Amino acid sequence: MNFLFAAFFLFGLGALLAVIPGRTGARAATLLGSASGILGCLCGLIAAGQRLLGGGAEAFFMPWSMPGGAFSLRLDELSAFFLLPLFIVGLAGALYGAEYMKDLGKTKKATGPQPELNESQSNNRCNRGFLRFQQYMKGSKERRRPGLHWTWYNLLILSMTLVVTAANGLLFLFAWECMSLTSFFLVISEYDLAEAVEAGWTYLLATHLGAAFLFAFFLSAQALSGSLEFASFQALGQLSLPAASALFLLLLIGFGSKAGIFPFHVWLPDAHPAAPSHVSALMSGVMVKTAIYGLLRLYSFLPTGPAWWGGLLMGIGIIGALFGIAMAALQRDVKRSLAYSTVENIGLILLALGFWMQSRAAGHHVAAAFALAGGLIHLLNHALFKSLLFMGAGSLMHGSGSRDLNRMGGLMRRMPVTGLLIVCGGLAISALPPFNGLIGEWFIYRALLESGTALSGLAGFFPLVLIGLLALVGGMVLIVMTRIIGIALAGEPRSPEAAKAHEAGWPMGSAMAALALLCLGGGLMPALLLQVAGRAATMLDPGAATMLADTAFAPWWLGLMAVLLLGCILAAYGFLRWRQGGDPVPAAATWGCGFAFPTSRMSYTAESYTELPQSAMFCSCMNPSTEDGRTIGFFPEAKCFSFEAPDPVLERVFRPFFRWAADVCSGFRGLQAGQLHVYLLYIFSATILLLFWVGQR
Repeated sequence: MNFLFAAFFLFGLGALLAVIPGRTGARAATLLGSASGILGCLCGLIAAGQRLLGGGAEAFFMPWSMPGGAFSLRLDELSAFFLLPLFIVGLAGALYGAEYMKDLGKTKKATGPQPELNESQSNNRCNRGFLRFQQYMKGSKERRRPGLHWTWYNLLILSMTLVVTAANGLLFLFAWECMSLTSFFLVISEYDLAEAVEAGWTYLLATHLGAAFLFAFFLSAQALSGSLEFASFQALGQLSLPAASALFLLLLIGFGSKAGIFPFHVWLPDAHPAAPSHVSALMSGVMVKTAIYGLLRLYSFLPTGPAWWGGLLMGIGIIGALFGIAMAALQRDVKRSLAYSTVENIGLILLALGFWMQSRAAGHHVAAAFALAGGLIHLLNHALFKSLLFMGAGSLMHGSGSRDLNRMGGLMRRMPVTGLLIVCGGLAISALPPFNGLIGEWFIYRALLESGTALSGLAGFFPLVLIGLLALVGGMVLIVMTRIIGIALAGEPRSPEAAKAHEAGWPMGSAMAALALLCLGGGLMPALLLQVAGRAATMLDPGAATMLADTAFAPWWLGLMAVLLLGCILAAYGFLRWRQGGDPVPAAATWGCGFAFPTSRMSYTAESYTELPQSAMFCSCMNPSTEDGRTIGFFPEAKCFSFEAPDPVLERVFRPFFRWAADVCSGFRGLQAGQLHVYLLYIFSATILLLFWVGQR
């Protein structure tokens, strides 16, 4: 606990010191903010590591005057498990951002012209407020203070640490709101871009709608248990099934909106591309996992639920995985594609946790143990390889000035270190050895096979169907990653900026290399991942944790296979280099299919690469909107081809709802009269109503 308090102090100190140098001390602010973040994460890693190795729990309690609240912390195996990726990714992001933030704003024109609101859209009150905010921020651009970024970054890590260690409902909600607000300010770091501000507003609205359900849960839990202390929530285990189911649904919606589960994912594809890349890594790799932590922590206080709780999570998970990876295949923005991939991976985690709940309720303890291990291991692995990929995308933006795949190309030759690290991340997310992505998914497949072969009839058929759907998701992941790697890294430059691309500096490269080594280490030592996940499982399902402690469950052969494969790859690479060094390879032009002077415009684009799955696999609601660019006649005019792949859930459901809600809420602005006597009347009326309510009670 002492190291945890040291981490709190360093994060708070860094948040304060980063703004002291002001506008003229950008270098000093970066040094102070980044160094404090690195040191704080190191202290946090020591605290989490000690708890995972030593087991048990440590608590701290300090009352305060606020009713129902207390500074109550608890560090146990489950908290330490979620703190581990937080501090790893936070440390890598602090090192990465020290160089990345020097060029903030240089890529603002990379994704094309910024959207302008037409006359009909400008009549919407929400859009008018958006325009006023953007104009104000543009007018204050010269007052931008670079240290503010590091203030919000350190406060975000601090608030997430509080979320994971809070043992009081009021403290948890306070930390949750701080996490939402600090991440909002990081999303709009480039506030002179319309897309960044709009993404920030969407994220803020979505996360507060989810927070409303969390407030409802904690108010209900306090009424039922008599306190907001997590220790008193043990009384919730005696609830009836209808009451427990209502609380479970509140948790699912409240935390699901932050986790980005389908269909509450609508903020995620816009917020992650808008944020700086190391912030995107922290949000995608860690922040969405704090919602999974909250769901698991508070679910552990409820009674063992019926099978339909797990079935609901499984249904949401597999639909989200299929939807997320399908949308990822349609995006030309590399960070937006990775953001939709996060929706897919969160779906896989929910699928595993839902299968654990269902198998546990049905008494299939072996399958439940496999599913819980798969969900926890994949959660940890996703934090590592998705952070690596987001940082790799940021390095491509840093070097080529664009995050549009169609404006990249040939970057492996110009950015070999970044390209190699992105390939490592692609292998990990595709669950290919020798990297860590295979381990968690192997346990999920093993759980489904265990249940499918042990059961008979329809009960055994359902897990086998899920295996087929998971295989389909895995195939789509390969398409998405080969698309990113092939379009961005291979071939020839597709723009003048890509032709002048340069390698990232050592802070960015070393942060990505550390994450890549962790991904490789996890694939080579799967038993270590199983041991760490088993520690967290003791807080959720002691029976499953006991089974996971058995060495027979450890897939030692996966590590051996990974080592052998890595050795074969290195041997083959060395042999090819030896052959090329001995015999010079003759240079010759590549056959251009009859074109004497082929150009990069003749190669595959990001859109055409996935044309086959679009036409053969996607439903009509997900088909992209295109404008045909075919020419007609002997002397045709110039034509262009447009391709848009909007999110159908956002465009057809949530965006109309957000605009309607904004119009309704804007109608209450008249209550802000700006006159003191009116506000005194409000206070007097509220006091009278409260006195009446107290008198009635």
